[in-house]
Amino acid sequence: MEMYEKCPECKQTYEPEPGFYYGAMFVSYAFSAAITFITGFVLYNFFGNPDTWVYMAVVTVAVAILWPVMFKYSRAIFLHIFGGIRFDSKYTG
Repeated sequence: MEMYEKCPECKQTYEPEPGFYYGAMFVSYAFSAAITFITGFVLYNFFGNPDTWVYMAVVTVAVAILWPVMFKYSRAIFLHIFGGIRFDSKYTG
């Protein structure tokens, strides 16, 4: 779960200021809410409205499995939105 201090290619600092990524929790919350909604929709429409414990178990497992992905992407999205980071094609491939 550790991130580089700076990008190995362009030397961009990944943490512009101390505590910068506390706001990324809101992005991660949005991801979790989307997973909950999509899982609930799929269970209700394709599995015939199972019991509440099934919803809770499936959502918990889905969020637990996707947590590492949500962690990285929420930080990257927050950095791009509020950190002033812009794509520069000279650093690609």
